[in-house]
Amino acid sequence: MFKFIVTGGAGFIGSNFTKRALDEGHEVLILDNLSTGARENIDPRASFYEVDLCDYEIMKHYFKGADYVFHFAALARVPLSIEKPRETNRNNVESTINVLMAAKENGLRRVVYSASSSAYGAQIQMPLKEDMPAAPLSPYGIQKYVGELYVKNFYNLFGLEGVSLRYFNVYGPQMAFEGAYTTAVASFIKLKKEGKPLTIFGDGAITRDFTHVDDVVEANLKAAFSDKAGKGDVINIGAGHNHSINHIADLIGGERVYLEPRKGDPQDTLADTKKAKELLDWEPKINLDEGIKNLKEIYPS
Repeated sequence: MFKFIVTGGAGFIGSNFTKRALDEGHEVLILDNLSTGARENIDPRASFYEVDLCDYEIMKHYFKGADYVFHFAALARVPLSIEKPRETNRNNVESTINVLMAAKENGLRRVVYSASSSAYGAQIQMPLKEDMPAAPLSPYGIQKYVGELYVKNFYNLFGLEGVSLRYFNVYGPQMAFEGAYTTAVASFIKLKKEGKPLTIFGDGAITRDFTHVDDVVEANLKAAFSDKAGKGDVINIGAGHNHSINHIADLIGGERVYLEPRKGDPQDTLADTKKAKELLDWEPKINLDEGIKNLKEIYPS
């Protein structure tokens, strides 16, 4: 078994990953400043340190003796990045550089970086493939794409192994239901529970590739240990099927209200997952209907 550093381990994806890693017998050390994560998400079996990843002189010491780092921490919303581009750039770019430097300095085996499909921007051709030119529409998309470039650069310059996983609209247990970090799925479930109409930006016809968090967790583990990856590879992690926002509303049920479209949102997303299968031997297992059904049981209205 190995020692894992998990940044953002109090957040949605990081906390799900931590539980799985601990269940498999790995040692986990969580670094999180709790700016968006929740203390109640922290698994008591893990070591936890409330640390700002932008403070390199402090955070680097926690990497001693670790084998792998899984970098989930981010201010991960498009609207927030448009409102506060400087703050989100510091958190999303500077923290990633610090994670890479600390991993290099302490001799970690590999960095698994949580990238984003927002790097693609508004592409006409679907599905989205990793060799398409990046064209992000928001500061958040730019920031996450820059992180990928650094992961690749640290491999080229220093031989630090790394993999960047481009997530597509992750949903599942422990997702945020409040504030700037909520998603369409979480927002709809919350509104339904409160007896309020589901708020849809635009006409609801835009499509997204919704990916269950359990599949994302599996992809991270495979990315750490795959012999075929590690050279700064960028790999899509999506369901390989897309659905309209109106379809999500159909699955959850309830009345709807339509508002003006949001800036920085692409019309459609759909992952090509062939590279994930080839390099990671990974395929998504949970379809959207099953995932939403399970969530409605966990969070009944």
